[in-house]
Amino acid sequence: MNNQIILNGITIEDLAQALAPLLKTTLVQSQDALPENITRKQACEILNIGLATLWKHTKSGKLTSYGIGNRIMYKRDEVLQSLKPINI
Repeated sequence: MNNQIILNGITIEDLAQALAPLLKTTLVQSQDALPENITRKQACEILNIGLATLWKHTKSGKLTSYGIGNRIMYKRDEVLQSLKPINI
């Protein structure tokens, strides 16, 4: 035997090549599905903090808030980048 798995006459390499464009499209679509602007509640869920703590970090300049109409929003990338490693 030659350690090659054949599925209905197709090798794994051929299957991978056939599926590659579909997987790339799915990954791009799933990343696009995430909204760039998030609400205060979503920011709190990402950071696992309360609204008061989010307000404190916004006032101190650790996070930047943006206004859309009468809503306060945050940019998802900036919220994730605000997390910094600590040395204990």
